[in-house]
Amino acid sequence: MIKLIAIDMDGTLLNHDKKIPADNILAIRKAAEAGIKVVICTGRMQPGVIPYFEQLDFAGHDEYAILNNGCSVHHTSDWSLQSYSELSHEDVAFLAKASADYPGVYLTFADQKGYTVLEDKVPDIVAYDAGLVFTEAKPVTLETVFDHEPIFQAMYLGEKEELDLFQAEQGAKLSEIFSTVRSQTYIFEAMPAGVTKASALAKLAEELGFFPDEVMAIGDADNDLEMLAFAGVSVAMGNASDKVKAMAKFETASCDQAGVARAIEDHALL
Repeated sequence: MIKLIAIDMDGTLLNHDKKIPADNILAIRKAAEAGIKVVICTGRMQPGVIPYFEQLDFAGHDEYAILNNGCSVHHTSDWSLQSYSELSHEDVAFLAKASADYPGVYLTFADQKGYTVLEDKVPDIVAYDAGLVFTEAKPVTLETVFDHEPIFQAMYLGEKEELDLFQAEQGAKLSEIFSTVRSQTYIFEAMPAGVTKASALAKLAEELGFFPDEVMAIGDADNDLEMLAFAGVSVAMGNASDKVKAMAKFETASCDQAGVARAIEDHALL
């Protein structure tokens, strides 16, 4: 019996137009009414989640959201932090040194409500990404970045070719110290060591008294792999990568065909 459903956002809950299909909303509400905990589990920061969560309309019920690729867990009734992991001053200095010789790669940070970039002014690609999560990026220095603490995670942004080179030359070293993932062609992410969507989901499930086989996870991208491996019922979107489809036990329709609704109906609302 499924007691918790963890749902990724981009490419999963959201279609390619960044909207929630109506069928997904209805299925999620049915799951919540049946007593199933619904947990949004995303790499997005808080401003990029709240407008979508409000569309789900849980009528004041306190659900949970795992944001920043597992770095923060929030109560959705008031968006307070239940738990979080953060980058240290030493972590930030190391991350900055790694990209210092790559002028087309921009080091950005996610805090509880904001988005900052270690540059004199905000590059276009960073402004674009910040816009996707309904916020504006602000330039910071190494001396001022912790004015916005806690710093949950870092992201290197750049055009694909430049980020490919950066990852090829620096990725292995960064992965020895941080949890890393190439979540988009233009984003390489670094979280505190050991932190993933799965680590946060496993901790939350334990606190709620749920076993892994009572958890269902739905996703489409590489930053969903650990979460899918943890869940007893793992579902890949029809638009998921081949790696995700190989990991998951089941496959559903694409994000443009309300695949989340189909997955909930097929595996949770039995």
